Amino acid sequence: MSGHSTYEPKSRFAKWWDERLPIARTVNDQLVDFPTPRNLNYLWTFGGILTFCLVVQLLTGIVLAMHFQPSAAEAFNSVEHIRRDVNYGWLIRNIHAVGASMFFFAVYIHIFRGLYYGSYKAPREVLWILGVFILLAMMATAFIGYSLVWGQMSFWAVTVITNLFSSLDGIIPGVGTAIVQWMWGGYSVSGVTLNRFFSLHYLLPFVICGLVGLHLWALHVAGQNNPTGLDVKSKADTLPMTPYAVSKDAVGLGFFLILFAWFVFYVPDYLGDAVNYVEANPLVTPPHIVPEWYFLPFYAILRAIPSKLGGVIAMFAAIAVLVFIPWLDTSRVRSTKYRPIYRWFFWLFAFTCLALGYLGSKPAEGVYVMWAQIFTAYYFIHFLLVMPIVGLIETPTQMPRSIAESVLGKGSGGGMPAGAAASPEKR
Repeated sequence: MSGHSTYEPKSRFAKWWDERLPIARTVNDQLVDFPTPRNLNYLWTFGGILTFCLVVQLLTGIVLAMHFQPSAAEAFNSVEHIRRDVNYGWLIRNIHAVGASMFFFAVYIHIFRGLYYGSYKAPREVLWILGVFILLAMMATAFIGYSLVWGQMSFWAVTVITNLFSSLDGIIPGVGTAIVQWMWGGYSVSGVTLNRFFSLHYLLPFVICGLVGLHLWALHVAGQNNPTGLDVKSKADTLPMTPYAVSKDAVGLGFFLILFAWFVFYVPDYLGDAVNYVEANPLVTPPHIVPEWYFLPFYAILRAIPSKLGGVIAMFAAIAVLVFIPWLDTSRVRSTKYRPIYRWFFWLFAFTCLALGYLGSKPAEGVYVMWAQIFTAYYFIHFLLVMPIVGLIETPTQMPRSIAESVLGKGSGGGMPAGAAASPEKR
């Protein structure tokens, strides 16, 4: 995708170094001269925004770990100590706590952008699958990190969620209980559990960094998708990443930082649960246990199934099904922009995810359970039935012949008649 390198060392030392370890050449080829489709919109800036979020979480997490005490007796007080006594501890803690929510906010937009524009289709299947693995690692890291606060809600959320693995006893007797006791480090959630989770919470972000590196590598091999879903056909379809795409990323990041800063400085606790500001008490159970907002759709799916084992399977299947999307979608057109029938189903799916998030925050009773079951059913129907069937019967609308034509108009190439599969994906 990047073609022949245009990097030229400026000095004898630079040339000597480039022949032995071409760091500058790699940076130039991948971040400066790398050709990007010229029609990318601001939804593509969320890749850079997510990189920023990952760096922020790493840096603030390392500083917080210097002051955190991973024990049942000191964990809750050490968080308060960070906020009240450590120099700028309140700011670092707020950035880390709000940053987790902003990270998931950005990654969900990134995922839905990929779904809408068909960024999972060939030749980007591995790129998409690596993205799903990053999401899984993020969810594990966030869940474990939530427990470290050692407040009432985090303590009981850990107790309830980890205990779900005991449902595996229904498949292989004793296996589920053994897994739960291994995670707990005993027969209940305790300081041992907290210490184990602290170790994993420090490790997993570096696993995410490795996955992100592979994700970017796969992106630069296959090339970026674009709003039309067409392949790059000539130099007229692309622009160098710097300054064009980088400047657009900077603008998108600037607006994102405004939202980020508003939460950090004005409502840092808005996205959390008030119950979590009470120290964990194993003898008092909160009347309504809920996870953080970014887990609510999956929590709703879990509770929508009457069977404990069935709920666990459905919850993990809701994420696992994302891996198979490149093969479930049978359409030869990538972008939903040119798919008049599927577009309605896509927005219905988006509404379904929002509805599941709302239902996950409500008690598992009455009408809430009924609606959760309805939306859970459509969640899986969308992937297993809508994508395969609509892709076969749908006739796409008129598409441009090239990326350049979509930006510069028909003067750069002729149009394409409706019903034709313009630039079908390569398999």
